[in-house]
Amino acid sequence: MKSDIHPNYVDCTVKCACGAEFKVRSAKAELHIGICSQCHPFYTGKQKLMDTEGRVDRFRKRYQKPAPAAAATA
Repeated sequence: MKSDIHPNYVDCTVKCACGAEFKVRSAKAELHIGICSQCHPFYTGKQKLMDTEGRVDRFRKRYQKPAPAAAATA
């Protein structure tokens, strides 16, 4: 193998959006992730709706059922 072509392999702190932190080894010293095994629905058994940049709200507004028409009074 060629020497001096591989990046340094250091201890890495991984921080999840749910607040969990754990250590791994990587070429980067710190990683920020959106979902981990402690909050992922597959591992927890709970369904969690991830709202990224308000996309869920925009979807609900766009595809919500129209309100029933008010009865006309004569």
